[in-house]
Amino acid sequence: MAKHKHWGGRLYLIFAFALLYTPILYLIYYSFSSGTNMSTFKGFTLSHYQTLFSDSRLIVILLDTLLIALLSSLVATIVGTMGALGIHTLKQRKLQNFILSLNNILMVSPDVIIGASFLILFTTLGIALGFGSVLASHIAFSIPIVVLLVLPRLKEMNGSMVDAARDLGANRWQILSKVILPYILPSIFSGFFMALTYSLDDFAVTFFVTGNGFATLSVEIYSRARQGINLEINALSAIMFIFSILLIVGYYFINQYTQSRRNKRQRGGAYLQ
Repeated sequence: MAKHKHWGGRLYLIFAFALLYTPILYLIYYSFSSGTNMSTFKGFTLSHYQTLFSDSRLIVILLDTLLIALLSSLVATIVGTMGALGIHTLKQRKLQNFILSLNNILMVSPDVIIGASFLILFTTLGIALGFGSVLASHIAFSIPIVVLLVLPRLKEMNGSMVDAARDLGANRWQILSKVILPYILPSIFSGFFMALTYSLDDFAVTFFVTGNGFATLSVEIYSRARQGINLEINALSAIMFIFSILLIVGYYFINQYTQSRRNKRQRGGAYLQ
């Protein structure tokens, strides 16, 4: 019976991954087709990639998208980490739960509502829609993600570590930089990469707050797809998919490095004891 459950679980995983990745692989496969549609593969070519890299408008949009993703993720990681630290230090449980509820509302709210809210806000304040409005909105919806990833790590931390640092004469900054931040660093990296992924992936919020003459990749791909099938979009999607894989691989190695350093410190502490 256990064997049947084991194989059933494997078959379910194979089916789930096939369902997720088959459309992506199908899209990438036709990015190398010499044809103009995805009905039949007419021969291998790199012409769509050449067209893509010669499209100066699309290159600018790609660079703007990456810049917004990096800047918004960096700012959201800093603010979100500070927010998680602030929530963690609150003594009143009711106040802590109330602030967490406000944070979670942004996570469960539909993107359309968030995008429309930002549009109304920027219009009311007279802020021009463009790079700044997209950056501000991406920072705003990325902060709750970082808070949710960092806060559980803070709650797992043994309070005796902080007490020991105080007993040894460490001030607040030394406790934060030498004890707390190294302990929660993996969660900070997780928050950064998750915020980066959300920013690159977002369409609904960005669609509301982009102005004339500015667009991100998601909005540009949507507008081009409405005009008909263009295999240049396939080539662009293939590059973004590879970029996402590189992000995951980079996060894996960073996480492994921080884990190995933590294990070395723990072994060193145990040896001294």
